[in-house]
Amino acid sequence: MMEKLEDLLRLLARSLVDNPDEVEVTGEENGSRIHLELRVADDDMGKVIGRQGRTVKAICTVVKAASVRMEKRVNVEVVD
Repeated sequence: MMEKLEDLLRLLARSLVDNPDEVEVTGEENGSRIHLELRVADDDMGKVIGRQGRTVKAICTVVKAASVRMEKRVNVEVVD
């Protein structure tokens, strides 16, 4: 199940950045919780975060909505 959420996050991030090959998503599942980390190129960090964090909030909302169907709680973190 975690792989589907990783794929979703990867798809969303790759559609936003200029360097889609540098998008990395790693995940860790612990019971009913999933922690996902997103890494992008330094030049693309602003595109993923967006103005005042709106884009990253929207990405998190979509991933969290998908996790509800799987009865999991997910946390998305953008890592430098």
